[in-house]
Amino acid sequence: MDLEAWLGLPGVAGVDEVGRGPLAGPVVAAAVILDPARPIEGLKDSKKLSPARREDLDGQIRERSLAFALGLCTPAEIDRINILQASLLAMQRAVEALSHRPEMALVDGNRCPKLAMTAHAVIKGDSRVPAISAASIIAKVHRDRLMLALDEQHPGYGLASHMGYPTPVHLEALERLGPSPCHRLSFAPVRRAAEARQGGLF
Repeated sequence: MDLEAWLGLPGVAGVDEVGRGPLAGPVVAAAVILDPARPIEGLKDSKKLSPARREDLDGQIRERSLAFALGLCTPAEIDRINILQASLLAMQRAVEALSHRPEMALVDGNRCPKLAMTAHAVIKGDSRVPAISAASIIAKVHRDRLMLALDEQHPGYGLASHMGYPTPVHLEALERLGPSPCHRLSFAPVRRAAEARQGGLF
């Protein structure tokens, strides 16, 4: 079956994750089963939407979808099993948390997590499959909210502005302050900052 045929099937979950590249915070995944009777206009890759538009669509997805769920892996889990495996595990957790079991899962990217149903990886799926777009949006909004909370818990790194990504401001703060408990020690810039502090966490 091709992608168009898969999209025509009932009970298809779109699955995506956000937060693979940051130096801090969790990786967050979402799974969404859209309701064909309640279409949502403007679904696209979350990276192509403004924060305000993402927030608006997040509310619509939560209200109109047949089911949605989130899953995440913590920085400690990322350090233990690596970011690829953590991303797959977060997606698995999201699908398993759905209130309705999908007949099929369409997963953004080129790898699928281990799931109890048929799953297909879709390259650039967040731009091609509305349910994956919806998953990317609610995962991004949820992770951004988590990062705002982490910014309050761990001030000085600018987490609320860069969401944990390795910007010059973030890298400078890491060198100055050392890693916080929400940083990923297995990522090279964080590991270097920790080693410079004799491995201490601050």
